[in-house]
Amino acid sequence: MVIPMIKSMTGFGRSEVAEGERKITVEMKSVNHRYLDVNIKMPKKLSFFEAAIRNELKNYIQRGKVDIFITYEDYTESNLCVKYNKELAAEYMKYLGQMAEDFELDNDVRVSALSRYPEVLSMEEQTIDEEELWQMLEKAVSQAAEGFVATRIKEGENLREDLIGKLEGMLVHVDYITERSPEIIVQYRKKLEDKVKELLGDAQIDENRLLMEVTIFADKVCVDEELVRLKSHIETTKESLIQGGSIGRKLDFIAQEMNREANTILSKTNDLEISNRAIELKTEIEKVREQIQNIE
Repeated sequence: MVIPMIKSMTGFGRSEVAEGERKITVEMKSVNHRYLDVNIKMPKKLSFFEAAIRNELKNYIQRGKVDIFITYEDYTESNLCVKYNKELAAEYMKYLGQMAEDFELDNDVRVSALSRYPEVLSMEEQTIDEEELWQMLEKAVSQAAEGFVATRIKEGENLREDLIGKLEGMLVHVDYITERSPEIIVQYRKKLEDKVKELLGDAQIDENRLLMEVTIFADKVCVDEELVRLKSHIETTKESLIQGGSIGRKLDFIAQEMNREANTILSKTNDLEISNRAIELKTEIEKVREQIQNIE
């Protein structure tokens, strides 16, 4: 059986694609973020492809603050060429000839001198085939993204294992409080009976009055509903971790609800043992929530 994956929002990927005299290097790294935030740094020559790069990344990433660094190297000897502006050279020659006539000078312009006049000869970068360049870039981006996702999955599996262990520990605390809670009522009734007997001596105890006091106390400290909801939240979180997918936001919300239930349990109880367990629950919930923040 294949266990569905969960991904951490921490990841790193790198690729290098070289074809002929050209080389493209892509590096990706990320940290947790509430939404998808992609920052791309690359040469101006490649900026035309930014939208296409972002669209490609959507196939690999749903959440996280992702920084991408792209470098491009071109060692081809033919990437620059000399451009000869014949029309401009003719204009120079025309006015030089006119100057020679106006001032009765020899027109001694040589080709070597004319070639050095501004813009007569200039260096021009040859146009690169955009489709060919995109194929290289797309390959580099996808390879880096695949490595990036692999590190996220590996970290995600570690998170899943650790979180399930913490959730199992939380269930132990919940079960203890569930078993302990009825004992508190019994102990309170016993203390109340002993106190009444101490005050009244051999007088008859009013059972109805005693029952009313115990009921009021039981209602005040009852945490049955909170325990049921808390256990349900823990089980739901475990199931979501097993099912996998992009579950970070969902689990973050559930963790907030778990913390709310634990707070209520702690505020209602006057029993030291339950208080200690509720504090342990709150501590574990906070640890779980911190780790959930890093799940995509």
